[in-house]
Amino acid sequence: MHLDVQDLRNFYYRSALGRAAQRAVRNRVLRMWPEAQGQTVAGFGFAAPLLRPYLKDARRVIALMPGPQGVIPWPAGLPNVSVLCEEMLWPIDTGRVDRLIVMHGLETSENPTAVLDECWRVLGPGGRALFIVPNRAGLWSRSDATPFGYGRPYTLSQLETQLKRHGFLPERHAAALYQPPSARRVWMKTGAFWERVGGRIPVIFPSGVLLLEASKRVHAPTGPGQRLRVPSPLEVLAPKPVPEPSVGRRGDPA
Repeated sequence: MHLDVQDLRNFYYRSALGRAAQRAVRNRVLRMWPEAQGQTVAGFGFAAPLLRPYLKDARRVIALMPGPQGVIPWPAGLPNVSVLCEEMLWPIDTGRVDRLIVMHGLETSENPTAVLDECWRVLGPGGRALFIVPNRAGLWSRSDATPFGYGRPYTLSQLETQLKRHGFLPERHAAALYQPPSARRVWMKTGAFWERVGGRIPVIFPSGVLLLEASKRVHAPTGPGQRLRVPSPLEVLAPKPVPEPSVGRRGDPA
């Protein structure tokens, strides 16, 4: 079940732990996608905190927020780009999105199949999608104090399998949120340290979220079809035969 948009806004914009989480995840996203010059960038769920760096150079930025979650105007102080939508029907033409970020939109959905189908539909040729989900092995998925403690957490292999079933090709993955999900000062002050250490030895320090980049896989058409015969150059240049005049047989009408 989707979280309420007010709770998500309060966490990411009005709490110290939420701002730290926003910073850690956004930094990781920018390492994977440093710019989006002239591209159409969309986010589904509550991906707004990650879209702000692309407002300046992207051709268009759209923050899609599902109906069960609710919507808020975003970004503050700028023309609104957030849209309330249905999970199974996004107000975007097929193949119009170049970059898609999904956060708090897949693991909390009651119909993840429909969400992935829409993700596949709106991506254009060469488009990329970035799915950000709670890590099943991490501490953040076990804490109700953060939005990552709700919904279905994933392992990397589970997420890859689900994306492959819906026509996506996993390309590369990353992780973020190695610091404990606690607002205590000692953890907040050492957050950057835990992000560096956790990235080097993830086996000992599992991340709070997984990031998986995938491309849209388009299958070649199959079936018998219709075979076309292309004439050779000699056949094209050869003179056409002249039909012989017909000769009437005895008894044939004139």
